[in-house]
Amino acid sequence: MPSAKDALLERVLDYAAREGVADKSLREIAAGVGTSHRMLLYHFGSREGVLVAIVAEVERQQRAVMETLTGTDEDRMWGLWRQVSDPALRPYVRLFFSTVGLAVQGVPGTRALLDTLTDPWLEGGDTKDRAALRLGVAATRGLLLDLLAGADPDEVDAAYRLLIELWGRER
Repeated sequence: MPSAKDALLERVLDYAAREGVADKSLREIAAGVGTSHRMLLYHFGSREGVLVAIVAEVERQQRAVMETLTGTDEDRMWGLWRQVSDPALRPYVRLFFSTVGLAVQGVPGTRALLDTLTDPWLEGGDTKDRAALRLGVAATRGLLLDLLAGADPDEVDAAYRLLIELWGRER
């Protein structure tokens, strides 16, 4: 059985997907998930803490999906791209970028996001692998930003396929 915090986070994730939360106050988020702002403060510390928790959980879920993908590295990369570029995840992708923006500006309550922004994606790689993984994470995020900015999805997919091809050449 999930903890009270985990259950609340699940409700917040559902609400974020439906309504978006980047422009919502803590009280609006609380009302949207059927709780009080005090419960959100208790579990997450601040509005920004709620945003960081959402981003961290979505990233954790994406890494978990990556672990279930089979085939070659290239197959796994394409499978992950199909998932993270899915239009259904766009609210979370928008929230990711807006929350990272807050974190790099030093907004209190967001530091934890910077501390875990990329390293969990790099676990287990040697020095060369870590550099290649970091490049893959950065390129993926850049292409996701391109999608949010309105780029043609087919063109962005083609760019990601090129990344996979280049990745394969280096292996």
